[in-house]
Amino acid sequence: MNEKYFKILEFDKVLDILEECALSDKAKNRIKKLEPYLSESEVSRHLNETTEAKLIMEQFGTPPLSAMDELEKHLTLLGKGTLLMPEQLSSIAQFFTSCRRLKAYLKKAEASYTAVASYGNSIYDLSDVEDEINRSIRGSQVVDNASSLLADIRRKIINAEIQVKSKLDSLLRNNKNWFSESFVSIRNGHYTLPVKKEYKNQIKGSVIDISQSGSTYFIEPSAIGKLQEEIGILRIEEENEVRRILYVLTALVEKHLPLININMEAMESLDFIFAKAKLSISMKASPLPIGTERRIEIKSGRHPLLKAENVVPLDFHIGGDYRGVIITGPNTGGKTVALKTIGLLSLMVQCGLHVPADGGYFTMNNHILCDIGDGQSITENLSTFSSHMTNIIQILKTASDQSMVLLDELGSGTDPAEGMGLAIAILEELAGKNCLFVATTHYPEIKDFAKSTPGLVNARMAFDIESLLPLYKLEIGEAGESCALYIARRLGLPLKMIERASMAAYGTTASMALMRNPKDTVTPSREMEQTKTPDKIVPKNDTKKTPKRSQINTFNLGDSVMVYPQKIIGIVYQKANEKGDVGVQIKNTKILVNHKRLKLHVSAKELYPENYDFSIIFDSVETRKKRHDMARKHDPKLIIETKDD
Repeated sequence: MNEKYFKILEFDKVLDILEECALSDKAKNRIKKLEPYLSESEVSRHLNETTEAKLIMEQFGTPPLSAMDELEKHLTLLGKGTLLMPEQLSSIAQFFTSCRRLKAYLKKAEASYTAVASYGNSIYDLSDVEDEINRSIRGSQVVDNASSLLADIRRKIINAEIQVKSKLDSLLRNNKNWFSESFVSIRNGHYTLPVKKEYKNQIKGSVIDISQSGSTYFIEPSAIGKLQEEIGILRIEEENEVRRILYVLTALVEKHLPLININMEAMESLDFIFAKAKLSISMKASPLPIGTERRIEIKSGRHPLLKAENVVPLDFHIGGDYRGVIITGPNTGGKTVALKTIGLLSLMVQCGLHVPADGGYFTMNNHILCDIGDGQSITENLSTFSSHMTNIIQILKTASDQSMVLLDELGSGTDPAEGMGLAIAILEELAGKNCLFVATTHYPEIKDFAKSTPGLVNARMAFDIESLLPLYKLEIGEAGESCALYIARRLGLPLKMIERASMAAYGTTASMALMRNPKDTVTPSREMEQTKTPDKIVPKNDTKKTPKRSQINTFNLGDSVMVYPQKIIGIVYQKANEKGDVGVQIKNTKILVNHKRLKLHVSAKELYPENYDFSIIFDSVETRKKRHDMARKHDPKLIIETKDD
């Protein structure tokens, strides 16, 4: 899969977090290279390992893994005649200790979690080598009891040094005026006395050093020369014995090198597996099934890079009757986050990772392709639109019936008419490839296209018109609105400008809550009472009779009503006649609809201010001008024609 799409979906950031959960450099490098597995059995195996490791951690705590710092570098010295130094041997011994503890840790888990716990059987117990190193080396030094010979040599050195100090102390006490200091000084590895320059001939011996001022001579007395020579020989013997011990220990480690390498491989694998388990615990994630059935279902999914307390869980499904989902809704409504969540969770599952969701199902994909963000490039001299198209062309070449495609703001960045046309052409091409795809858009024509095209379904991001806040909740099955007019009206844009904008955009005046003054409030109980008024049913044998006025549902001028069975919103321009037919304006068309087919959506009292001039809505500009002229004076030439269908 293409690394470019990983970065777009921010999968690289998830891997950064996962990398911090690992200890060893090898496991970290493995995580950096992690990509979705293309075999279902391989994905299932890695998912099961993550699940079992998480269960083990929850029951037995954090595993005693080793970071194996520079361990591999130490081992490369073997077989080349190089001695391992004490600190290197100590590091190797610490690794053996971690292996022993990890083996015991996994032994406890064998009864319930055989797959991951069985890794403990491949870890060799090297406690004998560990004990030998720890017996001989402590604090990066070869200890005295590493061998009896070394202990004897060091005892002799100590005794000789005591004799040297004793003789020197005696000279200091008996001839204090000869010395500039009252203590023995070690210079260039020799025990010396700090003799004043004028007394340098009083002490028989060798001048080892002279002070910077020249006033003090550091002299090794001849009386201790023999002892010093003896100490020098003992030091050589000590060094030879230490080298022999290090050689034995190096050979011992080299002998077990094949087993050490196996332990290192097991440690790396377990470090990788438990890193995934740590990530799952930190994200409060769950193991979700994955298979070859071409469908995706996400229940209460959360974007793993967003704080859980700030995320509205995503519910999403695709597959079966439809393979394409078209998401519409207002800006900042969460469409892009929804796209990224779908793509990112799919990548994580296919990499054997748990995902932050309560349930669901994911499908195997050969590619997860996406076009998200403006992609504008200064270095490549690409505009936003050109960048989108370049990317989408590559996506169309790559996508197959085993791919998933995610497209954000499809058709944007160019002329709206042409952008809409391109968007529909792209969607048709993706539908023809039979891949799973999700696209976001603002074009109303694409909503209609999705509604009328088999295999496609509309979805929307919910938006609270009253609070002007997005709800970040995906609702599949219904198309969304941009809500621009709602927002503009709520923010105080004059009604006449809203009407002009609505006429320019939709060919009709604004209706419903758009007409409501921003300061108005809706009484929920009243609105619910009105919308839940049951329709009165007329028996079949009475359908031809003129209904009584009491049987007719009363609708007032300006009421917003739902027309059934089409479920279209209209505005009442004429009250019910004797037959029970109500005049309803839908867009620019006025029709008569039987009151039984109508249901109150929002009452006129909630939509318009008191004494509102409804001619603004129902009359043309020409007719309104004529009415205005008639109100001023009588003109027999002025005629106003009305037409009801």
